[in-house]
Amino acid sequence: MPSQSAVCPWAYLSHRLRRFSIVGGPVLGKSVSRLLGGLLHEELATRWERLLLDEAFTGGALAWLPGRTPQVGQLVYPAGGALDRLRFQDVILTSDSEPQVLGDPGCIQLQGPVRQVVTSTVQGETLLAVRSDYHCAVWKVGRQRRPAPLQVLQVEKGATGISLSPHLPGELALCSCSGAICLWTPQNGLQQVYKDPETLVFRDPSPWRWADFTAHPRVLTVGDRTGVKMIDTQGPPGCGLLLFRAGAEASCQKGERVLLTQYLGQSGPKSLPPTLHLICTQFSLYLVDERLPLVPMLKWNHDLPSPALLAHLLPLASPGAPQPLFLGGLGGQVRLLHITGKEASAPQLAGPPQSVPSPADSLSAFPLLEPKSQKQLLERLEAPTIGLASAFPPCASTPAVWLFQLSAAGDIFYQHLTLQTASSLHQDAGPPSDPEPDCPVPRTTAPPVDQRPIPSWTTGATACCSRWLEALLQVPSAPPVWAAPTFSHRRLLGRLKHQEVEGKVLQGLRAAMVGGRLLQQKDLGLLPPAELPPAPEPGPQDELSERLEEAWEGLATAWWRKQQGKAPEPGKQARRPKRRTQLSSTFSSLTSCLDLPDTASPPPTLEQIPTEARLVTPYSQESAEQLWVRGVHSERQQTLRDYMAKLPLPKSTPAPEHVAMPSSQASCVQATPSRLPTPGSQPQRKRPRMGF
Repeated sequence: MPSQSAVCPWAYLSHRLRRFSIVGGPVLGKSVSRLLGGLLHEELATRWERLLLDEAFTGGALAWLPGRTPQVGQLVYPAGGALDRLRFQDVILTSDSEPQVLGDPGCIQLQGPVRQVVTSTVQGETLLAVRSDYHCAVWKVGRQRRPAPLQVLQVEKGATGISLSPHLPGELALCSCSGAICLWTPQNGLQQVYKDPETLVFRDPSPWRWADFTAHPRVLTVGDRTGVKMIDTQGPPGCGLLLFRAGAEASCQKGERVLLTQYLGQSGPKSLPPTLHLICTQFSLYLVDERLPLVPMLKWNHDLPSPALLAHLLPLASPGAPQPLFLGGLGGQVRLLHITGKEASAPQLAGPPQSVPSPADSLSAFPLLEPKSQKQLLERLEAPTIGLASAFPPCASTPAVWLFQLSAAGDIFYQHLTLQTASSLHQDAGPPSDPEPDCPVPRTTAPPVDQRPIPSWTTGATACCSRWLEALLQVPSAPPVWAAPTFSHRRLLGRLKHQEVEGKVLQGLRAAMVGGRLLQQKDLGLLPPAELPPAPEPGPQDELSERLEEAWEGLATAWWRKQQGKAPEPGKQARRPKRRTQLSSTFSSLTSCLDLPDTASPPPTLEQIPTEARLVTPYSQESAEQLWVRGVHSERQQTLRDYMAKLPLPKSTPAPEHVAMPSSQASCVQATPSRLPTPGSQPQRKRPRMGF
């Protein structure tokens, strides 16, 4: 017996809703179910792919816009339950204290979830590009730090990546699931430069594509799960050079696939070579030079437990220092690498990579909660990381950086990292101020990868985290009581525009629907008279048909009593018999040639039959045929005549010698004694038919 909570709430519906379901049953049962089945299958397949690898947030959905002064900047990130609101939060950075939020963030409502946010400053012009599932937009950020929209583009097949050019202001590279790569400028519009629905090296079912720029303004890199290729936008279609192949050249493992490719030559002079590219797989990180394709300059196994879809290269903290690179996974794990190398030397790692504490590592610093609240807090801290951004604090005595992490729950975690040497890293973290927009982690010290951080809290971090935790653990309001939806056909019909309809049939139908009643004959008006079927030809009276008609009308008892009376009612007209088949007409004609007694009275014996009736007197052939031909259709008379001629004459009752008659007439007469009982036997009643 199921519990009350397990009972389907749709089991108790109103009569009006039941009427709607009956009317729409033929349509809803076929077309809608087939459509919903296809959409459900597609949604389940998409969700299964996302469980294996959620590639929607490749590149990150968090960006830092520098302000007019080094102390002020803006964080650009999505917010809301559907991540469809783009927020601009002003932040003040200091070298000693925590970042300060200035006022409420600005907000732009979009038509879809934000998947990627990219910023770039070229020749003093700052652009902001945003990628959604099926739309891409670009804004220009002026001196007042207010974004001005330039253009919005719709991608029918779905956008997978967007990149800003480090060479020309206002130029973007856009790629879609169909395999098309386009150059996009708000002035000139969209220009397709490459399209290939197949993968580069071997066949892979993933439609993911990625595009980025190179050291040459007219050369792009095109990547998929199998490799990376360089193409010339001004060359003929199909030409290009393979930059990276997931195979033996790069010592790749079995099943290794490309997850991210990024151009690293845009950080400025006196840094890494301008021809260097970063390629990440689920196992390793590769640094590839354009001048030496297919052979990676550096390979490092990052050992991230989640897919590495986020990479952020920081500018040089000081001349001659290694260049820091953050590599982040969806699970919140972040690795810090220090890369050194110039044009004349190959890139190398300056010291072992370090692990940055994740938000989940700060769980032990929170106060102990009850199990339900503790589980809710852990789930919030373990939410996937969908964005990375960094900013340098002004006037710092030692090289330091602020690292911001955006989670899928809408929280922003920030950490203050002090870059003392290439082999040590000090980290200070701040707490969340609001569970909706911003969220930090406690103050910790980050050791190498193989050690766990020891969290430590400051006074401000403790107060801020307490407010964030209190807002997070608020008891949600009780959900509204479910009630079955109500439908009104009068309201639905009232929304329709009344159109002048000619014809009384449609008007009567609409009047019946508005009144909520059945459609009747008076609503349709006078229908054209239908042609009556031709009347059946007259035939002999059929006793069985008469009995069935009386029984159908409920008068079987009266009919039987009428037959027991042995006398027909005076003045009663015989009913018009129905058409019978050829066999029934034959037996009707056989019966009509004999003078049988009434069915209710017992049949007489041979002694009771007078002698005049036993002997057949001579008569002409024409008069004999009229006895059994009477009532038979003209087309069947010849068939019946031939049938009667073929009947054999029984030997027990020879025909009288003094009477001359045809063989067919004799068989008709001799058939009568066979139905009569023998002398001295009890008279037998006629067996009733059809159970009467």
